[in-house]
Amino acid sequence: MNPMDGIRFAFGTLTALPVRVTRWDRTAARAGMLWAPLPGLVVGLCAAAAGGAFLLLDSGPLLAAVATAAVPAVLTRGLHLDGLADVADGLGSAKPAEDALRIMKQSDIGPFGVLTLVFVLLAQVAVLAELYAISWTRGALAATIAAVTARLTLTLACRPGVPPARPDGLGAAVAGAVPVRAAVLLAVALTAACATTAGAAWGAGAAVHYALAVAAALTAAQLLLSHCVRRFGGVTGDVFGALAETAATTTLIVSALGTY
Repeated sequence: MNPMDGIRFAFGTLTALPVRVTRWDRTAARAGMLWAPLPGLVVGLCAAAAGGAFLLLDSGPLLAAVATAAVPAVLTRGLHLDGLADVADGLGSAKPAEDALRIMKQSDIGPFGVLTLVFVLLAQVAVLAELYAISWTRGALAATIAAVTARLTLTLACRPGVPPARPDGLGAAVAGAVPVRAAVLLAVALTAACATTAGAAWGAGAAVHYALAVAAALTAAQLLLSHCVRRFGGVTGDVFGALAETAATTTLIVSALGTY
């Protein structure tokens, strides 16, 4: 298979960038989800650039943080945030899987979804504002690593043994498509890359700090994934969105804790 087919699949399904998906089959899905962190890198760099632009205009760290948090929403047409809200409504309903999936598929957002979105976005903005108050590089690196980690968790969620909750949609297309070994190796490599980047900027303490941030994010996302599989019977596109936002927010929060 042409590697570009996998890259197009990743960008075409995980971003709103004008990329045409040329293949929609299991082979393309496997390659696409292995390439998933690449769109995350692009989104993260764009988010960091937006924050930097506002800081250059003397906007202050809070407005720069809002701009940084807004860019991923724009570049995904809010799909991940929408998925997070839908999953919150589905889980919060405490209804059987079939009814919960029906609630998640509705176009409106319920109270659980609204509250979850409010607190998640507040957390993201608060962390980014705190980091930008220290320096642009602190906020920029955290935003970029958070975006990459968010998409990495989707790669891990596409391993065998994680079934789709519905027979159609993105969940059915990619569920079980990525071999465990490939997903684990990618996770280790990207965690090491994130830690190395932070270490090059601020030393060994920062390297350990960001390695822990990525590990904590992947753990939080996998706990949510396990819960969703138990409650819904598998994964859906909404679940993937919720996993991405959970991982991104956890990465940001842990990156702001402690000192390095």
